Amino acid sequence: MSKNREKDDVSGVETTGHEWDGIRELDNPLPRWWLYIFYATVVWSIGYWVVMPAWPLVNDYTRGVLGHSQRLDVDAAIASLKEGRSALGEKLAKATPQEIEADPELQQAALAWGRSAFGDNCATCHGGGGGGNVGYPNLNDDIWLWGGTLDDIRHTLKVGIRSTHPETRLSAMPAYGRDELLEPGQIRDLAEYVLNLSGKSTDAEAVARAAPLFVDNCAACHGEDGKGLREFGSPNLTDADWLYGGDKDTIIETITNARNGVMPTWEGRLDAPTINALAVYVHSLGGGE
Repeated sequence: MSKNREKDDVSGVETTGHEWDGIRELDNPLPRWWLYIFYATVVWSIGYWVVMPAWPLVNDYTRGVLGHSQRLDVDAAIASLKEGRSALGEKLAKATPQEIEADPELQQAALAWGRSAFGDNCATCHGGGGGGNVGYPNLNDDIWLWGGTLDDIRHTLKVGIRSTHPETRLSAMPAYGRDELLEPGQIRDLAEYVLNLSGKSTDAEAVARAAPLFVDNCAACHGEDGKGLREFGSPNLTDADWLYGGDKDTIIETITNARNGVMPTWEGRLDAPTINALAVYVHSLGGGE
């Protein structure tokens, strides 16, 4: 066969017959060092199959001579972590958030613990830094529907908002359009009235028409001045902070279909020291009262 194969004119090495764009492949042997490494990896793999878990079976897997298990390693690491944190967890569970903030060492530990718990459980909705998103409150400002004290924050964490907890924070805005409580024209006028509360309306006649509608349908929760009532978790309509958006179309959508977001209850899902640490961490973001 080799008599029929071409030789490279420059190197004198036979070619494989492969050619691409005028470049011919030389039939050089693999470097010995590469072959030795390859043989070593084959020997290593056979040894690994013998001593370590390697091959899946129908209902199990080969355990290997050493019987090593990464799952057991993880379980041991978690147990060690829990043991190391048990003393701190006991302190955090027994202390009030106020006592935690008053103790610099305990506060530092709570902030680290709370930051980790926030990233695992809260950041998906509120953002990594607590800056919020459309429909999810910004925890860095001083706008709190249900209160921003340490106790308020801890209570909200425990019971949630419109959650399954029997003591959940609960308020319900009617869907004035979907449930045909108001006519579309009335809803548009109400949107102008809400815009007027924050100084953005340009339709004085619509505002005048909507004034009695606001008193009859909205003032009980938002207050006659539109500044909201914390006992109902109703937002202040006179400022520039909007959870879902403050343009007219968004306000019309809100009035038409209502906004009743849900925050889960963390009681039972997180232990007492974690909830206390989270309350301290959220309070430290800059918006706590």
